[in-house]
Amino acid sequence: MQHLLIPLAMTAAFGAFVGTLYRLSRRPGYRRPLLFPLVGLAAGVIGFVIYRLLVGTTGAPLWLLPLLVVVQVWLWLGPFGAASRGAGQDESGR
Repeated sequence: MQHLLIPLAMTAAFGAFVGTLYRLSRRPGYRRPLLFPLVGLAAGVIGFVIYRLLVGTTGAPLWLLPLLVVVQVWLWLGPFGAASRGAGQDESGR
C-alpha cells in the first residue's frame, strides 16, 4: 500500500506546485487564487491514475508522469478551464 500512497502524494504535491506556478506566471490579479493549486492537486491525482493505467497496459516510462501532470494543469487552467473565460462572462459562461 505504501508503494502507491507515497508516489500519489508526491504527484499531488507536484501538481499543486505546478498550479501555483501557473497562477504566479499567468493570472496575478485573479479573484480566486486557491483555484489554481486545487486544480493542480486534482491534475496530479488524475495524472497518477492515468500513469498507473498506462504502466499496467503498455509499460509506460517514468518520465511520462510529470509530463502528464504539467499538460493536464496547462489544459485545465488554460484552454479548457476557467482562465479561458472572458472578463465579462459570469460563472455559467454567458
